[in-house]
Amino acid sequence: MVDYSKWKNIEISDDEDETHPNIDTPSLFRWRHQARVERMAEAEKEKEELKKKRQSFQARLMDVKERISKKEGDEAALKLELEKIENEGKALDREENELLKKEKKMPWNVDTISKPGFEKTVINTKPARSADENLTEEEREQRMKQFVKKNEQLCKQYGMLRKYDDSKRFLQQHVELVCEETANYLVIWSINLEMEKKHDLMAHVAHQCICMQYILELAKQLDRDPRACFSSFFSKIQQCDPEYRAQFESEIEGFKERIQKRAQEKLQEIIAEVEEEEKRERLGPGGLDPADVFESLPDELKACFESRDVEQLQKIIATMPVEEAKYHMKRCVDSGLWVPNAADATQEDDETEAKADNSADTAKPKTTEDATEKDKSKSGKEEPIYSGVSTNDLD
Repeated sequence: MVDYSKWKNIEISDDEDETHPNIDTPSLFRWRHQARVERMAEAEKEKEELKKKRQSFQARLMDVKERISKKEGDEAALKLELEKIENEGKALDREENELLKKEKKMPWNVDTISKPGFEKTVINTKPARSADENLTEEEREQRMKQFVKKNEQLCKQYGMLRKYDDSKRFLQQHVELVCEETANYLVIWSINLEMEKKHDLMAHVAHQCICMQYILELAKQLDRDPRACFSSFFSKIQQCDPEYRAQFESEIEGFKERIQKRAQEKLQEIIAEVEEEEKRERLGPGGLDPADVFESLPDELKACFESRDVEQLQKIIATMPVEEAKYHMKRCVDSGLWVPNAADATQEDDETEAKADNSADTAKPKTTEDATEKDKSKSGKEEPIYSGVSTNDLD
């Protein structure tokens, strides 16, 4: 049977009863309220004093027991002191019981009849998205470099995963990867893999990249932080309808096609850079490309360079107009096809100066074989670099 007797002894509120018209009601209410507050303050004071006595008792009891166990001082005196402290403890127990009985007899009031169930209010709010739109290109680049330096290995581990449960579990352990920088890194990695002809591995990483891009797009649509959306994405993709699955697979195929196209463009850019570098290495002392100069020569001059016939070259130069001959010979010298005074390089200085005015009689053309050997020594490669002195190289 439920005992309802405790509800019989409730002190009404200080301002909820009727008073005689001749009584000053506000003064009566103030007196009642002050008296109740003083009674409650006195009860709290008694509790605090009892609490302090209990703490002092516990400290002295532990101290005496510790000294007895370590045999410090007179053992008989310590035992008498211990007995005295234990008696004080019994007195404290009786005092505490009396205080509890007194509290039970006190009537309830508006302050003691109930207690607050919550001391604070917590409101769930969705995580705010990070404001990345205001970053400059330099700031984005610097941020990307720092991210890759710190999380490159983790990004590669995520890129090698295949099962959705494994990806979800991995991102739960590394939520810092759920960001745009991870997607950008996977795009770059996919391009590099395609350039290395690792097509299967590229397709594997592309799948993980599309998953990350879907998470970012979902967060953008919901205006939430991506870290709060990746779990929902993996749950949805595992239980999605055929139409959503087909759209997802189509996006992956389109992404792989774009990666293949970009990889081909990157390879063409690299080839163009290599060819440009080789061309710069081939330039002669005057800054001209020997291939271009050789192609611009008349056919009879080309035949002389190919056959290495110096006498025939001198005869053809003599039959040509002066301005045209000077033009072609100057371009040959600037491109390195023609090396002036090559035949007199080992002679004495005075003989060289004496024959310097007649360069056509003492010049020697630079042959295909000489240019090829020179380019081999410069590049250190087995394949010869075009020097511009052979029609076979023009193809």
